[in-house]
Amino acid sequence: MNKLLSIENVSLSYHTMQGEIEALKKIDFDVFSGEFIAIIGPSGCGKTSILSIIAGLLKPSGGKVLLNGEEILSPTEMIGYMLQKDQLFPWRTVEANAMLPLEIHGAKKDLEKRKNVQQLLKKYGLWEFRRSYPSELSGGMRQRVALIRTLACSPEILLLDEPFSALDYQTRLAVCDDVYAIIKNEKKTAVLVTHDISEAIALADRIIVLTKRPSKILNLHEIDTDKALTPLQRRESKGFSSWFERLWRELNYEK
Repeated sequence: MNKLLSIENVSLSYHTMQGEIEALKKIDFDVFSGEFIAIIGPSGCGKTSILSIIAGLLKPSGGKVLLNGEEILSPTEMIGYMLQKDQLFPWRTVEANAMLPLEIHGAKKDLEKRKNVQQLLKKYGLWEFRRSYPSELSGGMRQRVALIRTLACSPEILLLDEPFSALDYQTRLAVCDDVYAIIKNEKKTAVLVTHDISEAIALADRIIVLTKRPSKILNLHEIDTDKALTPLQRRESKGFSSWFERLWRELNYEK
């Protein structure tokens, strides 16, 4: 597989009135094209900070991040970032929300890119709602719009920061399947941050387990669930419960 992303000895420290706080300590891993990586760890260990550093929104205190061998020093349209909440603008239609990244990157009049967004809306059941407003959509549909917006500039890698956490449990399971299917259909690489162990096992090819702060990589697991199954089907598959128990113990008993 082609190495797409490299996180090399990334460290992060915050300066406060009480002194320096070390958040991340020499985080080091690679992400390959087409992979789905999940990052789990204790609350406050710096999971979201890792995504912010990858996205070029936060500068590490040490180390570097490479995308296709080039160091990331600032935000780039080659990296899409999907946040915890859908962050759709209530005064914009579904289509206008999905087109927003094109405006931000000065590609509003790029007919090819606009056509690509329209094709995504058609492909994933949102075209007939293109003139609707976010308040008229279900939570699952809003998340689909948010994902299509993230895909608008055809990024090479998607960063997902607990994108299902604002949904109720039943909706969460269905949307998880939807988002996973879209990412795989579009042949995208993804890095997911989640506090939900079951979600990580259901979605990921590999899971990175972080320690408490200052955060280091405790373990990196290859998840051997059947990749032909949907995330919901994986939750019911053989071996799922043993993976859950193993990861739960790591998170709760790590030194």
